[in-house]
Amino acid sequence: MLVNIKEISARFCEVDSMGIVWHGHYVKYFEDGRESFGKEFGLGYMDVYAKGFFIPIVNINVSYKRPVEYNDEVVIETRFIDTPAAKIVFEYKLFNKNSSKVYATGSSEQVFLTKDRTLHLTVPDFFVEWKQTQGILTLS
Repeated sequence: MLVNIKEISARFCEVDSMGIVWHGHYVKYFEDGRESFGKEFGLGYMDVYAKGFFIPIVNINVSYKRPVEYNDEVVIETRFIDTPAAKIVFEYKLFNKNSSKVYATGSSEQVFLTKDRTLHLTVPDFFVEWKQTQGILTLS
């Protein structure tokens, strides 16, 4: 399994008057996790774009467990989930760096669009090669 770990602190600009992070920022934290994963494993947005594709989000889920508060040290765990379909799937876990208490879990799905915005229904060759490089897909 490919997993990326990124640490952040909840910023003042992300909290409401009660010092609690607004629920929409959890999705931003997932985005931070995807970007960090892409940098670590060579699957960043610009890497995919250079291969001729966009990868828009088509589905995202968040399950809130407890609130993130101002200045909490948050760990974003981003896990690649392999699928034979022409899409990229990630699962996320946001948890406290010190106590390991879980703030939220979730998932996202991205599809491949060509630069002319056409849905690509088969797995792109570069993505097959990336999976092989990462040891996810082996050819027998």
